[in-house]
Amino acid sequence: MTQQRTVWIIVPVVAVFFFLIGWQAGHTGIAAKEVPVRASVPSLIGGSIARDRADLSLFWDVWDRLSTQYVDPTAIDSDKMIYGAIQGMVSALDDPYSVFMDPDESKEFKNNLTGKLDGIGAQLSVKEKNLTVMSVLKKSPAEKNGLKGGDIILKIDDGVTGDMTIYEAITKIRGVKGTSVKLLIYRKNSGDPFELNIIRDEIRLNSIELTEKPRNISVIALHQFTDSTMSELGEIIPDILAKKPRGIILDLRENGGGYLEVAVDILSEFLIGKKEVVTIRKRDQKDDEKKFTSGDGRLGDIPLVVLVNNGSASASEIVAGAVQDLQRGTVIGEKTYGKGSVQEIDEHLKGDASLRVTIAKWLTPLGRSINKIGIEPDQVVKYVEADLKKGIDPQMEAALKALK
Repeated sequence: MTQQRTVWIIVPVVAVFFFLIGWQAGHTGIAAKEVPVRASVPSLIGGSIARDRADLSLFWDVWDRLSTQYVDPTAIDSDKMIYGAIQGMVSALDDPYSVFMDPDESKEFKNNLTGKLDGIGAQLSVKEKNLTVMSVLKKSPAEKNGLKGGDIILKIDDGVTGDMTIYEAITKIRGVKGTSVKLLIYRKNSGDPFELNIIRDEIRLNSIELTEKPRNISVIALHQFTDSTMSELGEIIPDILAKKPRGIILDLRENGGGYLEVAVDILSEFLIGKKEVVTIRKRDQKDDEKKFTSGDGRLGDIPLVVLVNNGSASASEIVAGAVQDLQRGTVIGEKTYGKGSVQEIDEHLKGDASLRVTIAKWLTPLGRSINKIGIEPDQVVKYVEADLKKGIDPQMEAALKALK
């Protein structure tokens, strides 16, 4: 059997763009150019009984016509045609979170969760058919130039995004450190579109940043839920405990998510006893899964505030939703993104391609579905552009006040 991993994906067609906006470089052909024989189709489609009933005659008619009649035979690339056909099949589900990735795209996706990359440090999605910024990384070129979650990208350099696939958009935005990209941005309630010229830089993918606030308050800024997140948290917990803080602020703003298991592990450090923190609602409800914390939370008795905004999605919403439902702390900020579905990734398809497919929805401990709804904070505090210009953070100030 192929190995599969359950991941929480925020972006539509490509997960975890946030580190460089663009983990992928285009649909290049891979290896051999020969046209596959028709007998190989079942191995491409998979082991479903439904495949035996599918009428693929139209597909092969088009394949044959292109292969024998297209004016430029050197442009016929069987790999690209097959990958394109599979991508089209998956996109026909009209689910922005289910996606097929060719081998190059799969490799870059894995790098997003483990390595360091060049880019602008933003996370993209397609929302209501617009190329939309979901969140931006702290201290990234995107943040420094004023790009925000919710911004719609109308143009990349001189290209209109409405004419691009998500992959093409990412390819145009990503690039070598020191080079620039020009984005035409539309921001709701901000008048006419405006341009941002952003210089690409190396994007460092550390998950966690620990700072201290007055009156002995520890702030854990959690930027993403990756393979290294728990080891990073484990390194700072002894320092936090040694200071005996009066409270902890868990900052999940602009955190687009990551791995399911990491979200549960994070909650395990903040909750005492084994607690149900999320339910995975499957296609057949008899297969539903409930996820529980480990029961030995080292930070479980320290007062807690969780900060969220519209860029907080998926795994971030699992954490915020559990804290809220279990009354473990106070959630402050703005309504979260509303990504309440689960994707499973098969990383070992033929040629190292991969498939992410929505297999379930998730519910908070009280059975709430937040998909396309988001989590309403216990205390709503806006963070507007005027605050940014003044250098103040009303959400952080509200969190500090709540921990008095």
